[in-house]
Amino acid sequence: MIKRTVNNVSEALQGIESGMTIMLGGFGLCGIPENSIAELVNKKVTGLTCISNNAGVDDFGLGLLLQNRQIKKMISSYVGENAEFERQMLSGELEVELTPQGTLAEKCRAAQAGIPAFFTPAGYGTEVAEGKETREFNGKMHVMELAFKADFSIVKAWKGDEAGNLIFKGTARNFNAVMAGAAKITIAEVEELVPAGTLDPNEIHIPGIMVNRIFQGVTFEKRIEQRTTRKRM
Repeated sequence: MIKRTVNNVSEALQGIESGMTIMLGGFGLCGIPENSIAELVNKKVTGLTCISNNAGVDDFGLGLLLQNRQIKKMISSYVGENAEFERQMLSGELEVELTPQGTLAEKCRAAQAGIPAFFTPAGYGTEVAEGKETREFNGKMHVMELAFKADFSIVKAWKGDEAGNLIFKGTARNFNAVMAGAAKITIAEVEELVPAGTLDPNEIHIPGIMVNRIFQGVTFEKRIEQRTTRKRM
């Protein structure tokens, strides 16, 4: 059995350097690898290209990297919860590539599967399709999208074992599942790390073959992105 465990987040993120392209799992603040993001802040790497569904909020998640001007380019689907992101984008400080959410997920999954490109109808006739090959299938126009090429993929799981097998919990499965194995090196941050053979094989979402390094996070804040309440009647 190949052990993929490392001692801590610092060891897990070894090799990440300025100018690299990094995938980060999560949706909003759900399922983000928050210990790893905090370590990226500490490492002071800059010029990063970050592939993530969104950019966190002003003081949490990828918002922390934006505050420190560590991100050069964001490839995202939704960015409406981060005022600093908006400021940097409108001022020209931050390069932004907005991608339809399904296309973003499929570009990850294609990279995971070793597929170089695919066709999708999403974005045809819009700015998304500019400069890209288009082709008609079954009477409908499609846009060719290239799979992502990333140096590191950092995902967050609820539970994992020493061999790198992962189980996600609830909606935290989101982009984490398609980003595992979609980069040269995949790092898994887990809430609970158990011995190999402990997990029920029928419950495993991502096999260890797609994970290079796994570690147990220290703390998980699990913030609620937005809380909406109403007054008692």
